[in-house]
Amino acid sequence: MFKQYIGWKFTLVAVAVVIIVTTIWFVNNLSEKIQHEETKNVATWVEANRELLQAPDDANLNLAVGIVTTNTTIPLILTDDHGQIIDHRNMDSAKVMNDKEYLPRQLTAFRKQHPPFIMAIDAKTNYYIYYGDSLILKQVRYYPYIQLLVVALFIGIVLFALSSTNRATQNLVWVGMAKETAHQLGTPLSSMEAWLEILKDKEENVAIASELGKDVDRLKLISERFSKIGSVPSLEERNVVEQVANMVAYIRKRAPQKVRFTLQSAEEEVMAMISPALFDWVLENLLKNALDAMEGKGDITVLIENHPAHICIDVTDTGKGIPKSLQDKVFNPGFSTKKRGWGLGLSLAKRIIQDYHKGRLTVKWSEANKGTTFRILLRK
Repeated sequence: MFKQYIGWKFTLVAVAVVIIVTTIWFVNNLSEKIQHEETKNVATWVEANRELLQAPDDANLNLAVGIVTTNTTIPLILTDDHGQIIDHRNMDSAKVMNDKEYLPRQLTAFRKQHPPFIMAIDAKTNYYIYYGDSLILKQVRYYPYIQLLVVALFIGIVLFALSSTNRATQNLVWVGMAKETAHQLGTPLSSMEAWLEILKDKEENVAIASELGKDVDRLKLISERFSKIGSVPSLEERNVVEQVANMVAYIRKRAPQKVRFTLQSAEEEVMAMISPALFDWVLENLLKNALDAMEGKGDITVLIENHPAHICIDVTDTGKGIPKSLQDKVFNPGFSTKKRGWGLGLSLAKRIIQDYHKGRLTVKWSEANKGTTFRILLRK
């Protein structure tokens, strides 16, 4: 599903790029043609005005008048030799009436856009006709950018929909797998508890029953964790320092002797709303990953910091580290650097912290052959 989503994303982006490039090329060609036609129309308009000004009284001026009056789209400003504005055409009449600087600003803009046409009235008098782009030409030029915005919006909506669908599907898989696992564990656990009671009836079996009871309790805890996935989280106010200390102690008993554990906290009591079973699962997963990364020797340090708005828990090991190219992938479902790993632990841990505790789980730091720090941020 994840690879399919990535494929769809690149396909959409590629199609969007082709559409935008093709549109820009076509619109640029079209705008150049329109601009060329407008320049010809202005030249014709200038000649028609010259004919009107210089024609004898008995001349037939119907064609010249028709050319002059049919230009209703191209904005024009007429100036004398000294740059004084004499007349204008197709300008915003409201702005001309209410803003004295409107025409001078437009004249400055027109001078930058196109060279003027010079209309000689007599040997001593020249008029200069400056012109700008018509509204149609401006709309054509802005069209690719509007289309770019629309296409970007469309792609954003599609990617969001695909991402939401992908997350929803993954959530269903997680929940279904977890519920089924909890269900499958339930039956043998019930039988094992019954057998334990039978073993306890004989005094010589008490020690064995006690040890088996610990394993059964552990299996019950695992079953409880799985059963909570997909359910509305039940958060309790707990001392995070104590919660972490208990899990560190549990892992320490099962770790090689050459691995040293250190728990650091400036305060003995740091309260937060957590789901104890699920929170322990996250800690256990991070600590076991740290053990696997160190291959039997090294240091694991858990640092708890109490901030005004959140609680920060850093789990640091001195293991082999995570390459930078893989740090963004460690939380993806199915990704694992272990030969026998399923790639579910960190992904599930992140979901527990993010979805159930509204916090964050990230790789704070990692360097090859020096170690890794995973950071948990919990809201207070």
